[in-house]
Order: sequence, then C-alpha cells, then structure tokens
Amino acid sequence: MFGPVIGSLVFNLGVAAPGLVAASLCAINVAFALRWLPESRSEKHSSDHKAPTSTRSIRETRMEFLRNPRGELARLVWIYAVGMLGFMSMTAVLPLYLGDAFGVTERTIGAFFFFVGLMSIIMRAVILGRMVDRFGETRVMRMGAFALAIGLFAIPIPDSLVLAGLAMVFVPIGTALLFPSVSALVSHRTPKGELGQMLGVQQQFGGVARVAAPLWATAVYQTLGITTPFFIASMVVVFVSFLTFGVKAEDADAAVVISESKAKPAT
Repeated sequence: MFGPVIGSLVFNLGVAAPGLVAASLCAINVAFALRWLPESRSEKHSSDHKAPTSTRSIRETRMEFLRNPRGELARLVWIYAVGMLGFMSMTAVLPLYLGDAFGVTERTIGAFFFFVGLMSIIMRAVILGRMVDRFGETRVMRMGAFALAIGLFAIPIPDSLVLAGLAMVFVPIGTALLFPSVSALVSHRTPKGELGQMLGVQQQFGGVARVAAPLWATAVYQTLGITTPFFIASMVVVFVSFLTFGVKAEDADAAVVISESKAKPAT
C-alpha cells in the first residue's frame, strides 16, 4: 500500500530515485533476515521428527501438471497461474492507461495504488475470513474470480477518473478472495509431506505468469489500443471462473470445525 506512494514521492528526486530506494529497502530486508530470522529446520529437529517427504521431484510434479491439467491439485495451480496472468496484465498497463486517458503522472500514480492496496488490506484483514467461514474457500474462490473479471472489464469503460477509480474497487476485492482461497485449497488437499513442494510449484507457475503478463499486455496496448489489454485480461479471468467450477465444493470450514468441536468431550 505504501510502496507506490513512496515511489511517487521520491521520483521528485530524480528518475533513478525509486529504483535506488527499492534496492535499499531490499538490502535492509536481507540484513534483518540474516540477523533475526533463524533456520526453521535444524539437524537435531530433523532427526527427532521425521516427516513424510514426497517421492517426486519438483520437475516431475511440474510435468505432471502440464500433462494432466484436469487433476484436482493441477486445476487449482492452473487457476492461480492463469488468474495471476490476468491480474498482472492489468497491473502492467494501468499506469500507462491512466496517463494516456486522464493525464496521471509518475508523481500522482501512487495515490491510485495506495487506494487499491488499502482496499486489499480491508478485504483480507476484515472481510475474507468471515466470508470463508460463511461460504467456504471453494465458493469464495469463485466469487473472487467473478469480481476480478468485472473489475478488469470495467476499468477502461468510464470517461471520468472518479468512475474509473470506483471500477478499480472490484480488482482488490477479486484478488483478495481468489488467490488466498486457492492457496488454502492447495494446502488442504496436498499430502503433508508434499506441502512445501506443491506450494513451490504453484509459485513457479505464478512466476511464469508474472513474466508473461507485461510482455503481451504492453504489446497489445501499443498495437491494438489502450483499452484492449483490459478486455482481454477480463476474458482470461472469465476462463478462470469456468475452471473454478471444476473444483469440488466443500462445506464452510467453520461449520466443520464447530461440528467436530461439539462432538468431542471437553478436557
């Protein structure tokens, strides 16, 4: 939420200033990790508590998802990756669009990302948990894909900056509902010994999407028009919405937890 604001402010110090500030923050982050972040798996802990491990390599898991994209876990990973492709495509061209359509500059773009970030924090910290308790992660995931598709489609339609900002509200709502729910479903449905590996593969697919999104989105922006990338990204997320209906729905986790707790005697 604060990163884009900092970038816009320090831009007044020169075009290289945002990059230098970002690099400095990363260096500070590394220093903090080296000083205060301990290794979570010691040799003693590993020998005392043998956890089951995967018999497949990360490469084998990745190839399995490519060969069989309809598998339960594969479908979830593809939902995450393709949804990320649509979202990051919007992120890549949004500053360009706001500049060309409404005259937003490097010095003022931070306010829009601050607004989107604030909405994302409210969704994840206040609303997301309650919705998962009420509807379950599968249904929340579907709601998130639908909301994100609406937001991507609606952003370039208004002819005023205020209405465009209101349309953007659907984007943080959608991402807050979609991506955490997918990751939660992956963690719930993965064997314990393969959890880290599976989440790593999910991030690999998501990483490819993050690289591919700016490449195609900026090319389309330049050749087919400034609104076209938003509409295409919206259609990509509509496809994700269809994929979510192939995921088996479950009852809300809260209801399951409550019923189990009532069945157990008090200790």
